[in-house]
Amino acid sequence: MKLLFSCSLLLFITAACLCGSAATRKLRGISSSYKRFYRERRSFLCIDGSRVIPFEQVNDDYCDCEDGSDEPGTSACPRGRFYCTNLGFRPHYIPSSRVNDGICDCCDASDEYNSHARCQNSCWNLGQRERAYVEGQMRTLDEGLQLKQQLIEEGVLLWREKQGAAAGGRRPADQTGGARRRKQEAEQTLKALEAGDTRVRGQNSSESTFRLLDSNKDGSLSVEELQEKLVLVQEEELLLSEEEAVALMGGGRQMDLPMFQHSLWDVLNTENRVKIRGIVDAEDPHLKAADTAAEREASSLKKVEEAYDTINMEISDLRKKLAIDYGPDWEFLFLNSQYTYNLCPFNQVTQKSTAGTEVSLGRWGMWAGTPKNPYSQMVYENGEPCWQGGSRSTTVTLTCGTETALCGVKEPSKCQYIIDFQTPVACQPVLKQRGIHSEL
Repeated sequence: MKLLFSCSLLLFITAACLCGSAATRKLRGISSSYKRFYRERRSFLCIDGSRVIPFEQVNDDYCDCEDGSDEPGTSACPRGRFYCTNLGFRPHYIPSSRVNDGICDCCDASDEYNSHARCQNSCWNLGQRERAYVEGQMRTLDEGLQLKQQLIEEGVLLWREKQGAAAGGRRPADQTGGARRRKQEAEQTLKALEAGDTRVRGQNSSESTFRLLDSNKDGSLSVEELQEKLVLVQEEELLLSEEEAVALMGGGRQMDLPMFQHSLWDVLNTENRVKIRGIVDAEDPHLKAADTAAEREASSLKKVEEAYDTINMEISDLRKKLAIDYGPDWEFLFLNSQYTYNLCPFNQVTQKSTAGTEVSLGRWGMWAGTPKNPYSQMVYENGEPCWQGGSRSTTVTLTCGTETALCGVKEPSKCQYIIDFQTPVACQPVLKQRGIHSEL
């Protein structure tokens, strides 16, 4: 009796173990949300509703359901899916064809429960890396939101600034008109001198006019020299006859400088009937002054016209920018306010907008560092003018760096720029501080 009881007890324990093993086999590869479909009962309904099979056929390594739902833990069904629980990491599905194929697909190794592969559970390590990445993303998001708020505030200010700039963009027109008028006046004066109108020269040009008429440079004027250099002005220019030349010389045939200044010079300077023919003496100081003034005014007009054209392009660019939708809080405006800056050391600094407009922010001026480090700052002056301010200028601050590059540009005030320029040549040796020992 005692032996029979022991055998019965052993049989019961073995059966219980087998039943537990079967239950574990049947539930493998199922997510918690699908476990309600796999409650052990006498029959199993395929999840797609296509067929009812005995529950014993679930996970028996034979595909009975078309959707593969009866074999969630084996590779029997071509359309089946195996659920990786991956505790500590992200759960996911794999094709059931990968179950027990000798390759570890689930980080918890649950897909290789009956293969020769020796898979390690790596879910915890993967989870740690995933959590660190997510935390980094959250920090980036927080910082990004803070920066976004700053950009919104800057966008509002930039929007108002651009509106004000576009509204006041026509002011340089009067400057262009004034420069053009001054150029025309200078050119008219030069033409009058070149045509021989001595009245525009003033009294101090009598000596230079005498030298011009004195072809042989003997210090006196002859009848022949006057006939060669002077013409009568009537309906057209007429050459002087000998009698007319003698009459201009007061009846004589020679005339020195004092006589010229008291007689013929007055005729040339006050009357329209006689004038000098041909090209005026290149040494004439009045001609030189007029020529220089004409060139200066032409150059000035060119600069004003170029500045005006640049301003017109900037205004056109502003109006195009103001017509764009930059978001409800103008938070995307800064993306369309980017410029490309180009520094040519000891030459100039330029700024190029997204529309392609390039303006000068200043030409090389001088070093402007501190007394201890005079070569720490460069100043570039006399750039293109602003329509609401003076000429643009730039201060370049040199800092030590392993590469030569522009690292930042600021505009603390209207058309006044500050550039951070990193370069190895700005690096200075650091002196050891007194009182600090090497063993520290």
